[in-house]
Amino acid sequence: MLIALQDITFEFGSRVILEESSWHIEPGDRIGLIGLNGTGKSTLLRIINGEYSVSKGSVNKSKSLSIGFFNQDLLSFETDESILTVGMMAFGKALELEKDIDRITKELEHSQTDELLHEFSDKLHEFESLDGYNMKHKTAQVLEGLGFSTADLDRPYSQFSGGWRMRVLLARLILQQPDVLMLDEPTNHLDLPSIEWLERYLTSYNGAVIIVSHDRYFLDRMVNGIVEVYQQQLHHYAGNYSDYEVEKDLRREMQQRAYENQQDYIRQQERFIERFKAKASKAAQAQSIAKRLDKLDRIEQVDNGPSKIRISFSVDKMPGKILATLSGISKSFGNNVILKNTSAEINRGDKIALIGANGKGKSTLLRIIADEESFDGDRTPGHNVVTSFYAQHQLESLDLNSEILDELKNCGSGKTELELRQLLGCFLFTGDDVFKKIRILSGGEKARVALAKTIIGQANFLMLDEPTNHLDMNSVQMLIDALAKYEGSLVLVSHDRYFVSQTANKIWEIVDGEIKEFKGTYAEWEEWKKRMAANNTPAPVKSNPQGGNTAAAEPKKEAKAEAAPKGAINKEVQRELQKQQKQFSNVEGQLANLKARRAELEGTMSSPDIYQDKNKYASVEAEYNDVLKFLQRAEQQYEELFDKIMKLEASLTN
Repeated sequence: MLIALQDITFEFGSRVILEESSWHIEPGDRIGLIGLNGTGKSTLLRIINGEYSVSKGSVNKSKSLSIGFFNQDLLSFETDESILTVGMMAFGKALELEKDIDRITKELEHSQTDELLHEFSDKLHEFESLDGYNMKHKTAQVLEGLGFSTADLDRPYSQFSGGWRMRVLLARLILQQPDVLMLDEPTNHLDLPSIEWLERYLTSYNGAVIIVSHDRYFLDRMVNGIVEVYQQQLHHYAGNYSDYEVEKDLRREMQQRAYENQQDYIRQQERFIERFKAKASKAAQAQSIAKRLDKLDRIEQVDNGPSKIRISFSVDKMPGKILATLSGISKSFGNNVILKNTSAEINRGDKIALIGANGKGKSTLLRIIADEESFDGDRTPGHNVVTSFYAQHQLESLDLNSEILDELKNCGSGKTELELRQLLGCFLFTGDDVFKKIRILSGGEKARVALAKTIIGQANFLMLDEPTNHLDMNSVQMLIDALAKYEGSLVLVSHDRYFVSQTANKIWEIVDGEIKEFKGTYAEWEEWKKRMAANNTPAPVKSNPQGGNTAAAEPKKEAKAEAAPKGAINKEVQRELQKQQKQFSNVEGQLANLKARRAELEGTMSSPDIYQDKNKYASVEAEYNDVLKFLQRAEQQYEELFDKIMKLEASLTN
């Protein structure tokens, strides 16, 4: 075990963030830490990191544990060193040794004493054991994986924007290889190729990883467990985010059923007390029941979370069949060619996602479509097209002296104040927040106001540049639902793959300065890309001492191998198959037992009697969470063994 949070309680003033909550973090855990905004996710990470102390309970860590914490506070770091140098700061001990080795090398030019030679040998050995000779290569590899070009590596850190600086700091943290890696919204600063690289890297990470993210797609691919901060408690779930959603619904149903059962029990007891409290023969019993009710641990009614207010778009005019035609479009920034004589057409009903790495021109193309960027070529707008464009630079059009609610009222949408307040609630502005002045808002809050303004217009053609950047999962889902019902057309840029997969019916990718169109969803595009990559994989070519290559000789080798006797090989395969089948049978039995025990525990937890004893309930819930974890591992082992058996059986029949 790396970290054990045992019955911790933490308060900010009079507000309780966590109460008697526990969490054990093991090597190999990849946990998604989730919860509504303001429930304490980042606070919990700071507790683990040692920045905050708990008022009750204990935080125990294994000896010499190293923790890496990626968060927005890192942006306070400043330097004029190159990003390669900043990344290599992860190898602090190796860098010190490198300086010592350089110093000793110079001293050896003048004095070759035994003591100095021994020190030199020891330092070289330690430097090699720390893989110091590869630290530059490793750093470059990680930085390039996160989207930097080779030419960027020698550029000063201070020349990069905030988002790119965060990538450098993420690279440095990754290279430190801490035992526990805590990442607070890591994908906010990454494009799709970089997110996919990070997924591949974290999948094989040796330590534990804790991720706070609003990116459902990322959580689904990355985590093997979910911890939810909910009602001042930590609730543990096995599996990824999709598994969590299923299990959460089941638990809510069980809690609601238990709550209703307990309420029935309370009403029955209260009726008895009311009826017999004044009757001499029953008064003592009624008093005893009243005391028992006072001590009863009350089950909370299920909190349905934020109200599911629907965001709705209204379209004023029906446009023509073609909304915009791009012909022979070219765009360059100095020597950097973004678009080169490319053409495309946007039709009514199109919901297009622009896909690709940063720097390929997605936002530039979006501005060209919106007629907010100069270019060479022709852009022909369609008939009756009413556009609305959301991008970060739209924040400049907000009136800094207006209140949030007034800013929306001044758009002339015709919506009532109640409708506008409901819409702002979807974008995390509740209660008196709507009366805040625009000038005091953070960048993220201003972005949400600008997005709300985009939505209340009556445009039939939307252009959205990273609309989900500052939204929580609930708000993203509401926006997805709204865009699914939207009768107009849209073009969007987003690094949130779940959002793209739920909204787009066409994919545009900029390849070598040209717009490549794929007619289909994001999932279909991904599958197509995989097929294309597989089909285009060249056969390995080996050098031939006689000249040419050995591609023609390979089939002969295969034929020779096929002609070889297979008896000995088949016996070995059969032995391995029997071994795997025996393990498979054992795992099947474990699965059946675990599922039966899970059903028993769920039955116990749905009974109102268990909630009268807090310790008993905690014990049952802890066992239930353990069973879920063991069940997940057994199911994973089941799938792996099944695949092995299928392969072994196939090899016997070939």
